[in-house]
This record gives sequence, structure tokens and C-alpha cells, in this order.
Amino acid sequence: MTIKPLILAISLLGFSTYGVAASSELVQETKQASQDQKQHNAQRESGFKQTEQSLKAQKNALIAERKQLQKESDVLSATFSKNEKTLATLEQQLHLETGSLGELFGVVRQTAKDLDVELKNSVTGMTDANNAEIINDIVAAKSLPSMSQLTALWQTMAQQAQASSDLSLIPITVINGAGHRSEINAYRLGNMALIGDEGFLHWDNKKQVATYYAQQPDLAPSVATLSIMEQQQVMMMVADPSRGIMLDQLANSPTLKDRLQAGGVVGKIILGLLSIGLLISLFNGVRLLVVRQQIRTQLKDPKNIGQNPLGRVLSVYDAEQNRSVEALELRLLETIVDEQQGLEKGLSMLKLLAALAPMLGLLGTVTGMIETFQVITQFGNGDPKVMAGGISMALVTTVLGLVAAMPLLLTHNILSSQAESIRTILEKQGLSLVAEQAEKETLNKPMGMAA
Repeated sequence: MTIKPLILAISLLGFSTYGVAASSELVQETKQASQDQKQHNAQRESGFKQTEQSLKAQKNALIAERKQLQKESDVLSATFSKNEKTLATLEQQLHLETGSLGELFGVVRQTAKDLDVELKNSVTGMTDANNAEIINDIVAAKSLPSMSQLTALWQTMAQQAQASSDLSLIPITVINGAGHRSEINAYRLGNMALIGDEGFLHWDNKKQVATYYAQQPDLAPSVATLSIMEQQQVMMMVADPSRGIMLDQLANSPTLKDRLQAGGVVGKIILGLLSIGLLISLFNGVRLLVVRQQIRTQLKDPKNIGQNPLGRVLSVYDAEQNRSVEALELRLLETIVDEQQGLEKGLSMLKLLAALAPMLGLLGTVTGMIETFQVITQFGNGDPKVMAGGISMALVTTVLGLVAAMPLLLTHNILSSQAESIRTILEKQGLSLVAEQAEKETLNKPMGMAA
């Protein structure tokens, strides 16, 4: 029992000795760490102080620089204010010294612009462009023009005024319809027109070439005619005072042939019907005129029976004298009806054509509108030129139908009146023959009874 406590005491003694040794080592390590921390902190404090001194130095430098810049800004502000006052004084002095030169500068620039447009667009620009660069400088100038520029300006204006009254022969380059260039001599008619061998020329001042207008006016002058006029000192010609605008519009004006072509197939059919109707009208008109003349001749000489409607009616009377009045009347009526059919031959066709022409015009109108709507469906309605074909067909066919119907109706009415007039003459002559036969029978009856 005593051994166990002894062993326990010895163990406790060993543990206590080990604990004392361990705690002394820990104290040494703690002291060493504390010294290291102090050295580290001292180094950091030294770095912080150096950084603080550097920042203070930079701050002082920036403050000094700001003060220097503020001084310079104050100096510049004072200089700007002084310069502003000086500029205002100089501007007032300039305004007083220039006076109306500012308005003159505006007038000169505007005149130079107008003259520049004249040189670029007029036919005189091809020969009188010596001062074109000086004119362009005046237009683009921002200051008053110099004396040399003003001199060039009025000299160019004088040249233009002189050129507007001259008729001169000058060499130019012409491009024909096939695209070939050729050098020719053309007359320059003032500042209005340029005239070549085939008529008026359109001058392109940028390309320095001329082309003939698409359509020349009637009695358009040429180089040959102008040469003769110049020799005879007689100047009577067609001219375009608008400098080509009216000639351009002349090319856009459709001719009668263009309008007829715009009618298409329907328009050609209407014209064909009109031609047929006019031929029928002409034939029947001549035939009725001849018949009327024959009837007049027959009325003057009833005994000499000829080959005409009235002669055929009289021949029936001569052949039927022994018949009764009723039989003679029926024979005469039959002959008059036959002659009426001959007189009115072709008039029904003429009436049909007169009624058919406006209907075909309406057909062309509907066809043209359908074509127009198809074009609108495909390309939209932004460009009227795309729809022009259908609209032209719609309008032209309507006009052609009305134009064809009116003369056909008029000729049908005239010819029908002529035929009716001849028929009236035949009926009157037939009634007179029937009356004459009735009178003969009345005279013969008492004679027979008395016998």
C-alpha cells in the first residue's frame, strides 16, 4: 500500500520539473517575439514618417504651383479683358473707316455668284471664261475684294454683255446620236442658243461638248441658213429665249403619231373601223349624189326613161297601164321598197360602226387601267413614269372611240336624210301615177255605160 503513493509522488515531482522547464522556454520565446515586434513597429513608424514628409513636400509644391497658376490666370484674364476692349475699339474704328464697303462687298459677292452661274450655264462660257478663276475667288472670299478682282469682275460683265449681242462662228465638239465625237463650226446666237448643221445644240459646259436636241422646232435654223442670212444681212429665225428650257419641253411633247401609238392594239382597231366607216360614207355619199342628180334629170324629161330609181318607177307605170288602180299601186309600192333598200345599202353597217367605236374605246380604257394596277402592284406608285403606259392607253382609246363615233354618226344622219329625201320623191311620183291611173278609169267608166 505504501509503494503506490510513493510512485505517485515521484511522478508528480517529474511532471512539475518538466512544467517549469517548459514555462521558462515559453517566456523566452515571448520576450524574443516582443522585441521583434518592437523592431518591426519602429521600422513601420520610420517609413510612415518618411512618407508623411514626402507628401508634405508634394503638397507644398502643389500649393506653390497653384499660386503660380493663379497668378498667371489673373494676368491672362487681365490681358483678355484688355484685348477685348481693344478689339471692340478696333471694330468700331473699322466700321467707321469702312462705312458702306460692307454693303458693297455683299453686292459684289452676289453679282459674282450670278455671273458665275451665267458662265457655267450659258453658251458664252465656252469663249469668255478668262476670268472664271477670279470670279470664283470673289465668290469664296471672306474679305473685301481687291482692285484687280473688281476690275476682272466688271470686265467679265462687259464681255458677257457684248457676247449676248454677237452672232459668231466658233469651233465646238459635238456628240451625235451614235456617240461619235466630231469637230464642227457652229453659230453662237448671243447667250441664248448654239446652232449646228442640224439645228439647235445643247451645250454641256462641264464636259465642253454639245449634243443636238431630241426634237427640233419647225423651221429650225442651221449653219447653212444662218450663213445665207448673214450674207443677206437678214436675221429672221426661230429662237428659244429660255436658253433651252422650251426646247427640252418640246422633246417631251408627244406628236400625233406618239399619241396614236399609245392607244395600243385597241386604238388601231378603232382607227381601222373609222377608216372603213369613212370609206362606206364616201361611197354612199357619192352614190346618193349621183342618184339625186339622175332623178332631177328624169323629172325634167319624164318621157325619156333612164336607168335610175325614178325611171324604174315610171317603167312600172308604163308596163302596168291596163291594170287596175289597186294593182298598179301595189306594183309601184313594191318597186319603191326595192329602191329604198338599194338607197339605204351600207347605212346599217355605218350605224353599227358608230355604236361599236365608243364601246371599243371603253374596252381600251378598262384594259389600260388593269395594266396600270398591275404595274402598281409590282413596282408601287412612287414613279409616275412606270404607270404612264397604261394611263395613256386608257385615255387615248377613249378619245379615239369618241372621235371615231362622232363623224360616223354625223355621216349616217346625213346619208339617211339623203336616202329619205329620194324615197319621198319616189313616193310622190308613185302617188301621182296612181292618181293619174284613177282619173283615167273614172273617165272611161261613163263612156262605157253610155255605149
